[in-house]
Amino acid sequence: MESSLRIVPGPSPKSASVQDTSNSLGLHDTLQYGPRSLAAEVQSAGGLKGRLENWEATQDNLKLNLERNLYGMHAPMRRLMERRIVASMPHTLSAPQTNLHLDILMGRDETIEAADVFLGREIGFAADPHEGIQNKSRT
Repeated sequence: MESSLRIVPGPSPKSASVQDTSNSLGLHDTLQYGPRSLAAEVQSAGGLKGRLENWEATQDNLKLNLERNLYGMHAPMRRLMERRIVASMPHTLSAPQTNLHLDILMGRDETIEAADVFLGREIGFAADPHEGIQNKSRT
């Protein structure tokens, strides 16, 4: 949990590395990997794409920091422990890809996404609860 009160995700740092293409001396191996281009190696996750990828994490971090400032350190710690416990629980037989308890704790219980509608089965048969019980009893 980062202690910043950002509303939107900040710019990610740009980095360049030769770790993937280095030889035994730690230098770029031009003969094997071709000429090195720093412009191609710099990963820019800035702009809209970077903000969209980090939006949910930033919003969650903001809420946890506001809870910490209002109620003390125990409030975000308790919420994080509850999430970890609920995430480790086994799922129900009827919807194995969903975790409604975790969605409620994360505040996503009022949103509808494609995974909620299709349950990861865009193509195929509907789940039979009797078949799930029989498969579970065999193992």
